[in-house]
Amino acid sequence: MATTIKIDPITRIEGHLEIEVTVDTVRGQQQVVDAKSAGTMFRGFEMILIGRDPRDAAQYTQRICGVCPVSHAMASTMNLDNAFGVSPPDNGRILRNLVLGANFIQSHVLHFYHLSALDFINTTGLLDMSPWTPRYVTPDMATGSAAADLVSHYLTALQIRRKAHQMGAIFGGKLPCTGSFVVGGVTEIVAAEKVADFRNLLTEIRAFIDNVYVPDAGTLAGLFPSYYTIGTGSGNLLAFGVFDLDATGNNKLLGGGRYADGVPGTVDPAQITEYVTHSWYTDECGEKNPAEGVTVPDADKVGAYSWIKAPRYADQVYELGPLARMWINGEYANGISAMDRIVARSLETKKIADAMDGWLDQLEPGAPVYSSSSIPQQATSLGLTEAPRGALGHWMNITNSVIGRYQVVTPTNWNASPKDDQNQPGPIESALIGVPVADLNQPVEVLRVVHTYDPCLACAVHMVRPDDRAGGIKVLIPPNIA
Repeated sequence: MATTIKIDPITRIEGHLEIEVTVDTVRGQQQVVDAKSAGTMFRGFEMILIGRDPRDAAQYTQRICGVCPVSHAMASTMNLDNAFGVSPPDNGRILRNLVLGANFIQSHVLHFYHLSALDFINTTGLLDMSPWTPRYVTPDMATGSAAADLVSHYLTALQIRRKAHQMGAIFGGKLPCTGSFVVGGVTEIVAAEKVADFRNLLTEIRAFIDNVYVPDAGTLAGLFPSYYTIGTGSGNLLAFGVFDLDATGNNKLLGGGRYADGVPGTVDPAQITEYVTHSWYTDECGEKNPAEGVTVPDADKVGAYSWIKAPRYADQVYELGPLARMWINGEYANGISAMDRIVARSLETKKIADAMDGWLDQLEPGAPVYSSSSIPQQATSLGLTEAPRGALGHWMNITNSVIGRYQVVTPTNWNASPKDDQNQPGPIESALIGVPVADLNQPVEVLRVVHTYDPCLACAVHMVRPDDRAGGIKVLIPPNIA
């Protein structure tokens, strides 16, 4: 007999996510046969920005998320550069990359040690206190020295995350949210002592990545080889690209592209459509490219189950994230699965950190960091980049020198999206179908797959109706709050 499990909230993510899975026995194995991914809060930033000075966008949109605000700053300032017809000088471009790279590093380290790896570790005797209890304990979890080493590195990783933030703040002014990203470049100057301070921190962080993080990801993969065949999803991958290496915008450390049905391809933003059949938005919000997108909530919509829209590329489901970037750029080709997402993320962290050391050599103390510009009367623009969790896009219309329309499509909009108008499940939903569940009272396999996407619901949704969506869902199975 089929059993429905609701896990609400999913913990060890950013924001509020509910996962509902239907489990049944298929060919003698208990597994997920249907899944729903639901964002249970509403994001209204697009509405907040209408009528404001376009230059406010970089500061407002960073507040969408405290984990990846620099990515929103990058997307927004690229959007503004496009609208204002200006390009940052080399120093400005490189400083943006360095601050964004620091944010990528801290986010990837956070994901492995503090959000995802605990799904695979029996922390009994190691973390016997809140917030690590109560917890799931299953027979397949890592124990002994392997568990002890990973928990020990959990604590070290907290320090590395702090140092990554400290490093980014050298040229970002502060973190999590940077004050230095502006249209035309940055407001921070390049000084030799700042470069040296940044490099000292980067050297320590790179040693941790090389000697601890990458080996730990490999250890986990060796302990759980079955997860190379679990959580495969649609198999389609998409990236916009990130870290401009020159002023053209065409040469990037990690380029954009697609991988669909086994064939590589390019990305045309005009092919992106957002659907809302199963989202709490009015019908007028659906079947639109983000350039024409609107955000009108409808909390009582029949058939809807999420505050997340359903972005699709040419009406196909695409997964975003480190695995997508590394695969599309030929840096990783082992497979598409839960464990591949974990391993690819660790290798991407190394690639970015190594590149940052070279970018420091390209900085010129005293050279310009900013190109001046003026607010256009009218403009239509977009800024496409990557957040740690995947491709990020900001679309904007300027009318009478103020924002007339602003739309943000984040990686978790794609990855945690509900079913679309064709009833195609979103990436997380499709990845969950077929996942084995050994114990209905401890569906840790579901959590393992969901966490490999590193969902950021604060990016996908925001603000809540306290009398409705967040508190009124019955939890049939106790959530893992470890």
